[in-house]
Amino acid sequence: MMNENDVDFLVDAAGQRHRPWVGPARIVSLVPSLTELVCDLGLAGSLVGRTGFCVHPRAALKTIPKLGGTKDVNLERLRELAPTHVIVNIDENRKDCVVEIARFVPNVIVTHPCRPEDNLPLYRLFGAVFGCEERAAELAAGLVEAIALAQAAGRELPREKILYLIWREPWMTVAPDTYIAASLALVGWDCWPALGDGVRYPAFDWDAPWLAEVSRVFLSSEPYRFGDRHVDEVAGLARRPARLIDGEMTSWYGSRAAAGLRYLAALRRELAA
Repeated sequence: MMNENDVDFLVDAAGQRHRPWVGPARIVSLVPSLTELVCDLGLAGSLVGRTGFCVHPRAALKTIPKLGGTKDVNLERLRELAPTHVIVNIDENRKDCVVEIARFVPNVIVTHPCRPEDNLPLYRLFGAVFGCEERAAELAAGLVEAIALAQAAGRELPREKILYLIWREPWMTVAPDTYIAASLALVGWDCWPALGDGVRYPAFDWDAPWLAEVSRVFLSSEPYRFGDRHVDEVAGLARRPARLIDGEMTSWYGSRAAAGLRYLAALRRELAA
């Protein structure tokens, strides 16, 4: 067992140091992609609560109580479950809610992966806290391989500026400082426009001058459920090639990160061909 004083694996995104947990853990995850990670680390038996958006893996989560959404957590129900640990995310959960949870839950693990590479310390953190270091190391090795695969595609093919749609009415895209943009950038797709005003999910109009620099448009399957009926509409508005893209493969961190990068690398090569 690793010594917590010798490593930084136990420090979360809020700078809090956690201790390796001894005894049965009772975990509530309020982050869909990290609920999946908890299960993939072999900890499904310790999971006692989740959000309604935590849907993977479906079979393992059927009997796990739902506590509302990521932004509207049922704190009374959460208290009743008496968790030892609650997993939250800086972007996905409200700060005031997390502060309130910390009043009655002994361990609140704060996460904030901004790039695919940030999953590596996240795996180590969960592995160290919950005693599943071996499985965490396996996930890390798989992610390192997937990152190399994505980077190879990015090096070998010309970079392209792309528009990545996440919403309709108003039309919205993602800024370069998002996890989605960082994932796409690894394979050589740069999200455009390159805004510097701190707006991470900006709205835009189809007559924006920067659209002239965009090579293609992706319509994400989440959070807006873009479908086949929207592809022709967008292609006409953008006057650029448009296609659907699996939003879970671009935006879900945790254990899905490696599969997401492999998916993007394959898609990059497919479209280049």
